[in-house]
Order: sequence, then C-alpha cells, then structure tokens
Amino acid sequence: MTDTATPSATPTATTVRRREIATEHLLFKLMEYVEDKHPGLLDFLENGLDHLGDPAAGEDKDDEQVREIARRMIVGARREGTA
Repeated sequence: MTDTATPSATPTATTVRRREIATEHLLFKLMEYVEDKHPGLLDFLENGLDHLGDPAAGEDKDDEQVREIARRMIVGARREGTA
C-alpha cells in the first residue's frame, strides 16, 4: 500500500501513525460488527492471545505488552458494541 499524499517512498513517522490510527479504527468497527452478528468472536480472539507476541529481536521485545494492547482493544470492542 502506498500513501499518495507523501511524495517520498519512505513513510514518515506521521504517515505511519496515521495509518495505524486508521487501521485500528477500522479493525475496532469490524470487531464490533462481527461480534454483533456472530457472538463469540471477541471470546475467540481473547482465547488466542497466548499465541500473540512481539516480533522484535532487540531489547525492546515485549510479548506481554503486545498482548496487553490486544486485550485493551478487545475490552474496547466489548464496551462499544454496535448499539
């Protein structure tokens, strides 16, 4: 995927942040919608968090922090719902 608003081939931190915000928003809405139509999705995602990890190899690798972010996303989707 390319960002046509950024002339350089290398994305800037701002471009990456904007993509992350947009992706997170769409993912939340998708999670809320699917959970409303097919209850159990959020439980399924929550039950799979043990397999989630940080792909980094350096000192900043933190599998538990990645899982915590995912947990907060699931809690947010449960709280918001589609109502």
